[in-house]
Amino acid sequence: MLQFMKNKILIPLVLVVALAAFFSFRYVYPGKGHASEDKRQVVLETVMGVINAVHYSPKALDDTFSSRVYHRMVTAFDYDKLYFTQQDINKLQNYQYKIDDEIREGSIEFFDTVDAIFTRRMDEAEKFYPVLLSKPYTFTSNEELQLNADKEAYAADDASLSNRWNKYLKYRVLAKYVDLKNEQDKKKENKDSVNAVMKTDAELEAIAREGIKKDYDGYYKRMHKRKDDDRYTFYINAITETEDPHTSYFPPAEKEDFDAAMSGSFFGIGAQLKQTLEDKIEITDVIAGSASWKQGELKSGDQIQKVAQGTQTPVDIQGYDLPDVVKLIRGPKGTEVRLTVKKSDGSVRVIPIIRDVVNMESTFAKSAIIKSKDGPVGYIYLPEFYADFNHTSGRSCATDVAKEVQKLKDAGVTGIILDLRDNGGGSLNDVVEMAGIFIGKGPVVQVKSNHSAPTVLRAQPSSEDPLYTGPLAVMVNENSASASEILAAALQDYRRAVIVGATTYGKGTVQNMKDLDAMINPMTRLRLVDDSTGTGNSIGSLKITLEKFYRVNGGSTQMKGVTPDVSLPDAYEAYDDEDLGERKQKSALPWDEIPAASYKQFNSVGNVQILAALSASRVKANPTFKLIQENSDIIKKKKDDNEVSLNETKFRKEQEELNATSKKIEELQKKATTLDVVNIPADIADAKTDSVSVKKNTDWLKAKSKDIYISETVNIVDDLEKSEMKMNLKTGMK
Repeated sequence: MLQFMKNKILIPLVLVVALAAFFSFRYVYPGKGHASEDKRQVVLETVMGVINAVHYSPKALDDTFSSRVYHRMVTAFDYDKLYFTQQDINKLQNYQYKIDDEIREGSIEFFDTVDAIFTRRMDEAEKFYPVLLSKPYTFTSNEELQLNADKEAYAADDASLSNRWNKYLKYRVLAKYVDLKNEQDKKKENKDSVNAVMKTDAELEAIAREGIKKDYDGYYKRMHKRKDDDRYTFYINAITETEDPHTSYFPPAEKEDFDAAMSGSFFGIGAQLKQTLEDKIEITDVIAGSASWKQGELKSGDQIQKVAQGTQTPVDIQGYDLPDVVKLIRGPKGTEVRLTVKKSDGSVRVIPIIRDVVNMESTFAKSAIIKSKDGPVGYIYLPEFYADFNHTSGRSCATDVAKEVQKLKDAGVTGIILDLRDNGGGSLNDVVEMAGIFIGKGPVVQVKSNHSAPTVLRAQPSSEDPLYTGPLAVMVNENSASASEILAAALQDYRRAVIVGATTYGKGTVQNMKDLDAMINPMTRLRLVDDSTGTGNSIGSLKITLEKFYRVNGGSTQMKGVTPDVSLPDAYEAYDDEDLGERKQKSALPWDEIPAASYKQFNSVGNVQILAALSASRVKANPTFKLIQENSDIIKKKKDDNEVSLNETKFRKEQEELNATSKKIEELQKKATTLDVVNIPADIADAKTDSVSVKKNTDWLKAKSKDIYISETVNIVDDLEKSEMKMNLKTGMK
């Protein structure tokens, strides 16, 4: 997930103390059973106790809850339906409506049953996949494989399961075989490879099969390292994430990894990764200024398929655990790592990245001037809502943005663009303070917990009036979340800014980390110690949803996000609403509303319908936006029909179609008329401090000059500035 809301709102200390006191009288287990079994029961009951006591909206523990946990668990263990047969499912379905009863009783019978069946099926698959891969495949038939497991029934029996495995392995071998043939074809075109030995198709197929076998050999070797407790964590999270997507259980070791991620300690290429329930390795964030950011091709949502050290043979990471992938990606500064990634449009690319240290300076607010036909437009890029919580004199994004705004005013800009695209959140205090730059004093957001009435957080700038009163546009996209949504919503509700882009993520909740060890009786903790090692009595932590955000108009940012005033084409619009952001999470807390805060609107954005119509006419005539729309249509088609051909000719055609539009978009963007983006006069000296600073600055300006979304937003600001659209800020107040 993205790096949401670093500044978590804490529940009152008295509530924490009360919780600890409450739990200290419960869950004291008698001296029976095995320590690991007792520990699992303590984890389950303590997690449920905390959820029932402080979660924003704990769900009823009933048959509906039980069914949702059941489906989450079965899907998490066998996402591709390659292990369980219908016979297994028939047995497991006996528990579908009993899990709620087990939770009340402290029983883990369902987990033990599904774990035993899965372990047996894993052992069986480990024996027969080498047999299937020992025979050559031919790719001339018209077989097809449905990659969307939801559209497939479970295999009826063991024979059907073996047949499904065979088709799946054939697909994996075909993909690798085509890659090998493409690489060889490139060598043929290279004049320096005239004397290179070319392999036959049969030899390439054999190499592909052997490569897939090695991948699965490594996968099962790693699976054997996983302990029962690791799988039990999946079960607990199937329960917690049925409450809501952001309530998660962290065993002690995983809690350490979470703390490292939240502190900004990212990987050597400057990308944050996560491992999905389906064991896919996905990019969740690309850090501004990092090696990945500078390279420019790696994006949030990309799935890593292979990792290569420079020109060495890529390692297929199918089935790798996240720590193992991280080890492959990390490396010395200045060395190259090549990531094979699957993009959101289904295309596959190899992205070379030179490892480097992440320069945190590049995460700070940065501004520039864009020369437009109607005058200079100010541009402010804010990658996250940062704040130094450990030092009172440290930098904060609200203070920095105020400085950038003042510099742009001094430079005589006719309007300002605030870019919050891919901004996943951060400091709540800074959101409120930053809003004051544009609205002056007034309410910005409402916060509500399960135990209190809404609290209105107000901007309190030193001056009653806003620092900036001119035309303002805020850029957002589907990855603008949490704090970004609060600011965009406030400026939209006040009619202070025109919001441009795509509907935002829709995360309107606040989480806090709770130490579960503080919630159990000391005698119980002693009972949990492993007698052989004298360790193991910690039960971990729970990240739990405590509060919800509401706009000043009373509506929540949860689920719905912020709908832009002016929408721009985006590849993700091919998906239905429920497939985007928070809306794709079945357990997400619902949208609701509370009474509006008392606030006065501005009318400084004029008629948004006219702005949207003017923008739509330009977008329709723009060939790059047209291709983006075509790409969106392709995604929509693949979403509805996710079958792949196991015929080499048809498979190649499908891959070429997926890659063709993406390549056209890249070519058009390279040829597009560039914006004239320059530094603010006050920043020119700093940008020329040394050769490194010069290159960073040049690269940043160049990237912005090629951004067609910024280009269209400049046009919108120009429209906003025109006399028929302008309204005086102060007289426009109600």
